[in-house]
Amino acid sequence: MTADSQTQNQPIIELRGITKVYGAGQAAMHALRGIDLRINEGDFLAVMGPSGSGKSTCMNILGCLDTSTAGTYMFRNIEVDKLTRYQRTRLRRFYLGFVFQGFNLLNRTSALENVELPLIYRGVPAGKRREQAIEALKTVGLNGWEDHTPGELSGGQQQRVAIARAIVTEPEVLFADEPTGNLDTARSRGIMNLLTGLNRDRGVTIVMVTHEPDMATYAKHVVHFLDGLVESDKHNGREI
Repeated sequence: MTADSQTQNQPIIELRGITKVYGAGQAAMHALRGIDLRINEGDFLAVMGPSGSGKSTCMNILGCLDTSTAGTYMFRNIEVDKLTRYQRTRLRRFYLGFVFQGFNLLNRTSALENVELPLIYRGVPAGKRREQAIEALKTVGLNGWEDHTPGELSGGQQQRVAIARAIVTEPEVLFADEPTGNLDTARSRGIMNLLTGLNRDRGVTIVMVTHEPDMATYAKHVVHFLDGLVESDKHNGREI
């Protein structure tokens, strides 16, 4: 095995024995019961499972939006559990991107301004922000739509703006939580083709929660959650 292939097989994310408990005593709810999960750099992972299976809790921990009760979360060999809140915020801001089912766009703000938002948090100068945001919108096929507000865009276009906002910072990992949940079949396929292209052409590692088997077929790797545990972890018949 060459040094390059060894690097490609290194996990960007690894979970070891992750648990999450809400409450205490008889009222305790065990959302995660000891999750082991490895995500290699450049993977496209679909996370599936019924409501209450723990998939969203796991996604929140991976995205540094929540912390585990016990276990170890490694990101590029850094133990995330031992980071301060400020350090986790910086990890989220500089290395991770997020796309949500509800788009989460600012309604009275243009597509360009929505995409610029994470760059403002980074302190990027206005001219550079605009340049990067225009390029991100171009990447998702919305060149010429920069001045339109969300109310002037279709659902599929709004999700493309949300994806542009997520990738404008060039994240290493993109978390997508039900990204096609509010879209019809044609627009869902368009979004999945866009995500597949980002993974294939830019090497962005993608972790996507979905309840739709048709959307999971776009992924390279599918994990099924059940009752707070990983029920299955399989390649998806595509080259990884």
